[in-house]
Amino acid sequence: MKAITLALVAAAFVAVSTTAWSQTGEAASAQGASATAASGSVAPAGRKADRALRRRIYAAFGKDKEISAGDISVIAKDGAVTLNGTVTEAAQIGKAEAIARGVSGVTSVTNKLTVRKPLGGM
Repeated sequence: MKAITLALVAAAFVAVSTTAWSQTGEAASAQGASATAASGSVAPAGRKADRALRRRIYAAFGKDKEISAGDISVIAKDGAVTLNGTVTEAAQIGKAEAIARGVSGVTSVTNKLTVRKPLGGM
């Protein structure tokens, strides 16, 4: 009789534990799904705006004959712009930054441009 009672109590404990665990997992996955849906609806619009900003900056570089945008990469994130790459003259570093700052939608510019050394390293 004691063995049967112990077995029933153990079975009930396992059943309750399994049900509680599965409900918690469902709630957590539902919360994760809603968070993903919420952030997913915002992220593509942000990426689209960032790409559009990058294109406007490249277009502004293209209008300036002194800047060769071929060796400059532009990273844009929510209006913050980072310029990476090389230019042929030191004066172009400041000019590229000024051009980027002049584009609508740019809130800040981090300039990581360097002057390209000529072949031979001199």
